Amino acid sequence: MIEIIKRTNIDFMGKRYIAFIVSGVLSLVGILAIVAIARGTANLGIDFAGGTAVQVKFDSGVTLHQVRAALEGNGIKGADLQDFPSAKKVLIVLKKAGEHTSSPSSSKDAAAVEKGLSDKVIEALTKGFPGNKITVDSISEIGPKVGKRLRVDALWAVIASTVGILIYVGWRFQFSFSLGAIVATFHDVLAVLGFFYITGLEINLILLTALLTIAGYSLTDTVVVFDRIRENMRVLLKETIDSLINRSINEVLSRTLITSLTVLLASIALFIFGGEVLHDFALAMILGVLVGTYSSVFVASPVVLLWSGNKPLIKKQR
Repeated sequence: MIEIIKRTNIDFMGKRYIAFIVSGVLSLVGILAIVAIARGTANLGIDFAGGTAVQVKFDSGVTLHQVRAALEGNGIKGADLQDFPSAKKVLIVLKKAGEHTSSPSSSKDAAAVEKGLSDKVIEALTKGFPGNKITVDSISEIGPKVGKRLRVDALWAVIASTVGILIYVGWRFQFSFSLGAIVATFHDVLAVLGFFYITGLEINLILLTALLTIAGYSLTDTVVVFDRIRENMRVLLKETIDSLINRSINEVLSRTLITSLTVLLASIALFIFGGEVLHDFALAMILGVLVGTYSSVFVASPVVLLWSGNKPLIKKQR
């Protein structure tokens, strides 16, 4: 196997308390993001908040100020606009029916307003730019009830994946390893989610897909370290756990870095060349690879050490 780093002897476990502080801050921000999502105060995409999204392409370039003026001139207010100047495209997002039009008198009226909103947006742009041909790329309309249901389904997806990880790692290793894997996986998901929250980036189903992918990647990276720890447990029965874990991480460090760099380069390529649809997914993957590599070393293994104490591990027979 190609080795970019040979015979390292880094005391990773000696730095575990610093890592716990850093990880605690990252996880806290992620928890705040979850609370904000539950309360509806985060920047939720229409997948979760409900609303209408229209992406249009202009023959000639326009500014966001001109687009907003055209919408507001036709009574459509509170739109979130995203510009793609190289492609001469604009994404117009209107979240929840009552926020951009006059309040309907009933839920039936609200549904009617939401249903016809995309047509009103297109009509407003056509009037606002009479000499500029407009092509509609895509239209998405999701009601608030559907958005709420998607939020609940997303939560159950995360819970189901966590339970699966707990069962798998607990069966293959020991409970302390299972606990370490769960903590590391949650840590990675919370860290990336927290970044999107504090930077105001949109939280949607694409991000959820990235988070589940990150969870799988992080688990795979963690299992590699745990496998080496288990192998060393069979021949280093008298060695203390902190020394054994340090030895194991150093032995697989080159493999971990090569794997992470490979995935990172692919994610960067997606971020640069994948277009606007894959932009947020690729950004989440870049962050996830960095945080996942960090957590495999400084979160998962230290949790095993913290749970087991500084004593030889008992090998689990298979």
